[in-house]
Amino acid sequence: MLYDVIIIGMGPAGISAALYVKRAGMTCLVMGKDGGALEKAEKIENYYGLEKTLSGSELIEIGKKQAENLGAELINAEAVGINWDGNYKIETTSGEFSTKAVILAVGAPRNKAKIEGLTEFEGMGVSYCAVCDAFFYRNKTVAVLGNGEYANHEIKELLPTAAKVYLLTDGKEPESLAENVEVVKGKIKRLYGNGKLQGIELENGEKLAIDGLFVALGTAGAADFAKKIGAETENNRILVDEKMKTSIPGLFAAGDCIGGLLQVSVAVGEGAKAAMSAIEFVRKS
Repeated sequence: MLYDVIIIGMGPAGISAALYVKRAGMTCLVMGKDGGALEKAEKIENYYGLEKTLSGSELIEIGKKQAENLGAELINAEAVGINWDGNYKIETTSGEFSTKAVILAVGAPRNKAKIEGLTEFEGMGVSYCAVCDAFFYRNKTVAVLGNGEYANHEIKELLPTAAKVYLLTDGKEPESLAENVEVVKGKIKRLYGNGKLQGIELENGEKLAIDGLFVALGTAGAADFAKKIGAETENNRILVDEKMKTSIPGLFAAGDCIGGLLQVSVAVGEGAKAAMSAIEFVRKS
């Protein structure tokens, strides 16, 4: 099935967008693993219309039911990749889905690995996009940092190009394993190199020589998807215009992933604007 709009993210921006898409009479699929940062909020008191204090998870459930009542499809699936072949193809843990337009509303990453050298070697051996940079590591040795489905997706992108691929879990157990990859479970002490990345050192003193490190911690964020498709980003936020349009036609973004005031009320409004722009794009396409 070709959807009119697919929304990646089940937080307030994503669900708000879904309401507008469905009211425009279009097909809409919303996907996500959870409600993002809002789901962890204990009390919400500063949102318009609340008669009583609600938890973030309660507010999310109300929004999801509202979207489903209008006919939106909601699936609990992790998006791991995105590409374009005339329409957008979204790769997920539940299969592949096609759409005319995409709204990125995954939210903003709150955590980053605190590993010595990680930031210093960005662009000099450290990458956050296998689709973008695998070509530069033809017949070289690379590693992927992560332990979930997103890391597996990046490994599969690298295997046809690289000579060898390691999975670095930094002390965690892998949730699942791709084939033809060697797992290194030790805690990472630091990255080292002279001008460019040459390897990693584990806390036990062991060293592993690599030419490139691809960071794929947790689940893919909105900025990760934007980079994969070539949209402009800055400081890990997606650049959009006043109508929530990215630099790529048919790709829109809303909520925490575009920066600014990280509040429910703002995300809801941005989701509405992104939906209106997506609706206009689909009608003209």
